[in-house]
Amino acid sequence: MLPAWLEVVSDPVLEATKAPGVGALSGELLRQWGSSEVWRLSYGLRSVIVKRGTDGQADEAAAYERFVVPLELPAPALLHRYRSPEAGVLVLADVGRVTLEQEPSADGFLAAAELAATMRSREVPGRSEFPPERVKELADRIGRIDFDLSPLTEALAALHRDAPVRVVHGDFVPKNLVTDGVRWTAIDWPCAYLAPHLSDLYTLVRDAESLGHDRATIVARYIDAAGTNPSLVERQMLVGGGCFYLIALNFIVEEGLRTIPESSGWIDGLLRELADVVGTLS
Repeated sequence: MLPAWLEVVSDPVLEATKAPGVGALSGELLRQWGSSEVWRLSYGLRSVIVKRGTDGQADEAAAYERFVVPLELPAPALLHRYRSPEAGVLVLADVGRVTLEQEPSADGFLAAAELAATMRSREVPGRSEFPPERVKELADRIGRIDFDLSPLTEALAALHRDAPVRVVHGDFVPKNLVTDGVRWTAIDWPCAYLAPHLSDLYTLVRDAESLGHDRATIVARYIDAAGTNPSLVERQMLVGGGCFYLIALNFIVEEGLRTIPESSGWIDGLLRELADVVGTLS
């Protein structure tokens, strides 16, 4: 089985895989959500990843042009892009068949912490895209928050004074961390933006703790790899967690309820976790 929309990128796929024709390709559906569809297309030992995105997933190529390519971030190489008014389709290098979600080992989480430090080390020009005033903006759009967010706003303002702006992946979770057995790579970049917080490390640790892994060891590995201040990292993680929950809730309200109906069941849990983060910052 092959994706119905393959024709728009068939030439670069055939070039990359050296397949004699589309009929010779093997297709494996890796992921399918309301706004994205991801396939592995293979011919013999050669394979590529093709991804079609709509809504918020439609313009991942822009993140490649802004961040991934110029900063040489640890992401799959972009082989080809196609954009129509309805969707974007990417042809990407295949960087591995095992995700951290599939094999959530302690060593994998430590390697992911080092990957986050590598991403954070890249200096990037530009201003923060999550300034303090965005907290209220997102809260107003979400419309379901009945507790005071001023501790988050104040802590985020302090981070803008104390920490440099860097690229935030925005969805740094086990399903988006892939290994080929030698190195780890971050995939799925449409949510990337600039900010001084560490939501990427926060979400990594959040998932690790849910699986029984030791938080302190993972944070320590990041601190060692990044060569940074432990107390600053703790603040960056907490603020990053608050920002992550606001973005996630806003996505559900504005897009997820339409494209992923089951996301309505995520709202109460995310609100509780956001309240916990804000309470810790108080």
